[in-house]
Amino acid sequence: MVDIWKVVIPELTGEDERNVYLYLPEDYRFDTEIRYPVLYMFDGHNVFFDSHATYGKCWGLKEYMDRTKTPMLICAVECNHSADHGRLKEYAPFSFSDESLGRITGKGDITMKWMTKTLKPYIDENYRTLPERENTYIAGSSMGGLMSIYAAVKYNKVFSKAAALSPSLWACPEQLEKLIQSKRLDPDTVIYMDYGSEEMDYRKGMDHTFCEIASLLVQKRVHVTSRVIPNGTHTESSWEKQLPFVFSTLLYE
Repeated sequence: MVDIWKVVIPELTGEDERNVYLYLPEDYRFDTEIRYPVLYMFDGHNVFFDSHATYGKCWGLKEYMDRTKTPMLICAVECNHSADHGRLKEYAPFSFSDESLGRITGKGDITMKWMTKTLKPYIDENYRTLPERENTYIAGSSMGGLMSIYAAVKYNKVFSKAAALSPSLWACPEQLEKLIQSKRLDPDTVIYMDYGSEEMDYRKGMDHTFCEIASLLVQKRVHVTSRVIPNGTHTESSWEKQLPFVFSTLLYE
């Protein structure tokens, strides 16, 4: 089942409320001795329900988790929908400029500090989690995918594994590369990253940037699974098809 509640993030949007979605496995309510790893996700409104999704199609993650009986909690937070590029700002780890978007002030680190210092402690206190780093993961798509890589690198002491689907590496590639190069990452770090073949030409040089980021992570001894999806697009329906690969990577032992 999926619990939904309202939350405010004063550091980002004052008193405005947004949804937090928490997926609980079927066994959660019946076997009170079991504790679970937790996957944190961006764009929570697009994860579980078509009726909540921005474009009317979600990832179908609830159905996938129920069908596969994957023993994991999933905590997914709704994005900022404000018209002044609220989502881009919250999911930009660094400030950047773009011809069509103008100047975007990156508030991604504020987002991550709230997630690690407020949200995660609340989840660990109120639900039966395995709170240690090795059982704490993060995932997202598009700008959420960019944030997932950023989180796995800068907050490596919190997250051991990350999944970045169609990550928006075009936004700030140089800053991300410098961050990766400057950090000492735990050798058990796992990162899944993919990109759709049909979206590769949306941004100039994406093929080079995608390969460069993957290469830098490998040089840091990160366990990287990197895929280019045949006919893959920048859509929830395409990301839904990648779920078996994502969870196979996150849970591979």
